[in-house]
Amino acid sequence: MESTGKEKPRPRRSFTPEFKAEIVELCRRGDRSVGQIAKDFDLTGTAVRLRVSQAEVDVGERDGLTSSEREELAALRRENRRLREEVESSCVRRLSSRRRPVTVHPFIEAEKRAGHSVKRACELLEVSRTAFYARRTDRPSPQAVRDAELTRQITEVHAKTRGTYGAPRIHAVLKRDGALCGRRRIARLMRAAGLEGRHHRRRHLTSIPDPRAAARPDLVLRQFDPDPAGVDTRWCGDITYAPTEEGWLYLATVNDIASHRVVGWATADHLRTDLVADALVAACRQRRPTRPVIFHSDRGCQYTSQQFAPLALKFGVRLSVGRTGQCWDNALAESFFATIKREVLDISTWPSRAAARTAIFDFIEGWYNLHRLHSSLGYRSPAEYETALAA
Repeated sequence: MESTGKEKPRPRRSFTPEFKAEIVELCRRGDRSVGQIAKDFDLTGTAVRLRVSQAEVDVGERDGLTSSEREELAALRRENRRLREEVESSCVRRLSSRRRPVTVHPFIEAEKRAGHSVKRACELLEVSRTAFYARRTDRPSPQAVRDAELTRQITEVHAKTRGTYGAPRIHAVLKRDGALCGRRRIARLMRAAGLEGRHHRRRHLTSIPDPRAAARPDLVLRQFDPDPAGVDTRWCGDITYAPTEEGWLYLATVNDIASHRVVGWATADHLRTDLVADALVAACRQRRPTRPVIFHSDRGCQYTSQQFAPLALKFGVRLSVGRTGQCWDNALAESFFATIKREVLDISTWPSRAAARTAIFDFIEGWYNLHRLHSSLGYRSPAEYETALAA
């Protein structure tokens, strides 16, 4: 029965040089045809004729490359292939850390102009040929479209947050809104758009210790972590300043350690004890704590004065102080001042103390307490944090 399908390919066999020489010798004798010899030894006629032709070249009876020359040429081609693969691998290693289409597409374009294979270049650099040709036609890639949309959202959040948020907080805002993106991508797009958060400047000394002040213990011991059960049980405070065209405006604050909320603040054109006293009175009247409160500060003369101690006793506040010259002993207050300086006080020239006070009021009451996200609070504002505790 005849087969209707395609013939199966002949299995590839290898022959020794002696075998090949004997086949050539049989063909030279001429007592059998090349076709008959091929049939007798289960060879193809083409292979036998090529072997005979190559033998004639080797002995000088025909022009062409001898067997040794062919072997040398094959070795050179193998070496050339190896060197080319090394060059290609080197290019891939150099671009592997920056393997974005905007980086590798010019390289592929250069390979194309040099007459090399675009397919091979795309395979080596692990990019899509479709994306490469789409970029050549100025059609934006899906990543470019997504980057443009993220840049628009980042710009909106940056403007809404008064230009103060950096990549971590903008990432937190977008994540809350359901955007799927990483913080490093946000940072990259912000750099490309020329956006950045605010950075703090060096501060001016405002705390002057009184060597005659009574010794007080440190009741906080650098424990400034949020505490769900500690709202209105531990406060801290400090003094900072804002330069205006009328002179210095000094700001004293009282911060709740548990929620990081500014619960009281006051401003004045002096550094007398009345400034810190007004801030403490404002905190007590606004919060009306039902439990004893610890108020922690540095050893500035305003906080260790004979005027301040009776006021604290009147409101049932225990006083606590850190060590001289140890800013970490009052880290929460220092952190708040660094924030208000880089986001408000240091970005403008204030024509008057009233203008600076209005900006401080707007920042504390209209932004910091209600809306500004705090990483230590799980990227929630102090008001959100306290509301969640009360729920």
